[in-house]
Amino acid sequence: MTANKKSTHRLWRDKDDAPDLSRADWRDKMLGADVMAGDKVVKRGRPKSLSPKVSTTVRLDADVLDHYRAVGRGWQTRINTALRKAAGL
Repeated sequence: MTANKKSTHRLWRDKDDAPDLSRADWRDKMLGADVMAGDKVVKRGRPKSLSPKVSTTVRLDADVLDHYRAVGRGWQTRINTALRKAAGL
């Protein structure tokens, strides 16, 4: 059965799609990838929070949720602030 199918060996001849990372332009990009502080790589991105949020599921009345969402972005933070105030924190 395979005798009738066209061979793909011509398309797959020792070609490598990866760029040559030893070239000067790629080497410069790779050297610029890490930020170093002495011998240590500095982590990128947002710093770790001292009091990280906890993911949970809370069931709220639709009108309460609509009220907070109607103001726009940050509705979860506003709900958190209102809950902290209600809890006396």
